[in-house]
Amino acid sequence: MARITVHDESVSFDEPFLVEGLPGLGLVGKIATDHIVRELEMSHYASVHCDGLPRIGVYHQEDDELKPPVRLYADPDRGLLALQSEVPVSGSGAPEFAACVSSWLEEEDVTPIYLSGRPAEKESSPELYGVATGDGRRHLDEAGIVPPRETGFISGPTGALLNYAAETDLDSVGLVVESNPKFPDPEAARALVKNGIGPITGVEVDVDSLIEQAEEIREQREQLAQRMQQAGEDESSQARPLGMYQ
Repeated sequence: MARITVHDESVSFDEPFLVEGLPGLGLVGKIATDHIVRELEMSHYASVHCDGLPRIGVYHQEDDELKPPVRLYADPDRGLLALQSEVPVSGSGAPEFAACVSSWLEEEDVTPIYLSGRPAEKESSPELYGVATGDGRRHLDEAGIVPPRETGFISGPTGALLNYAAETDLDSVGLVVESNPKFPDPEAARALVKNGIGPITGVEVDVDSLIEQAEEIREQREQLAQRMQQAGEDESSQARPLGMYQ
């Protein structure tokens, strides 16, 4: 049965934000979310058991506790949740996954921040754009994040989450960052945290180590990035321009 299992009912929030870290183009959302969870030492708060996820157990280094592949981490003092994922969501299961997660977010009065990379050849710092559903545009305005300069779409499970929010008029924010389409991109993830997530949530996260450890991050994540490239748009969240006549 599709559900989200909370492990610590004593933890409470007041209209928190959630940062979504599903694997996608450049692994920008995953790298950014993993970094936030690690830097803020967020605790494992809930397990996500939704349709569309592979039924596997995940183990971590120096830890004998088997965990589900998608989990929620919490920092109640900062009013922040993070969705951390070790696996892609199947294309066929993305709508059910989006409905499962979004229903829980609505019940708990959580505003999600969905993250996506847009393929681009960058000559300088990656540019960041924002889209929103419901009252989410208020957060973009307050953070000074501009809308995209072109017409396009966000695909994959992140696109399904945003589509569900738009259909049901839920508040949500989508951040799109220019990203390397072939390799993990810590620089783009840094821009997400520093210029997007931080200003929206009011939570400061040190991002210097993302650049200092860029080579290590690329090596650790390259295999997953290759899998996401092979998976195509159904499983890999990414933003793409539509073009004038499409």
